[in-house]
Amino acid sequence: ELLNETMFRNLAHARAVIAAWAADYNTERPHSALDYQTPADYAQALTTAIARPAARDESSARRAIANPAPNGVNNNRAPVTTR
Repeated sequence: ELLNETMFRNLAHARAVIAAWAADYNTERPHSALDYQTPADYAQALTTAIARPAARDESSARRAIANPAPNGVNNNRAPVTTR
């Protein structure tokens, strides 16, 4: 969008304008990929979330995919030979 709307006087002017636009775009503008937050706000929220301890809730623990084998079942596997 910047390149389509801006007439640059020379290479130095282009570098200055593009650098200012990139700084604004990467720090001040809300981004749809960040739920319409600025990158600075998103980074702050992420840092805050990481710093908090995880909730101690039984529902957050992983559940077993299958029940353990009943007593007396042989879980030893036969070795596989390679040639």
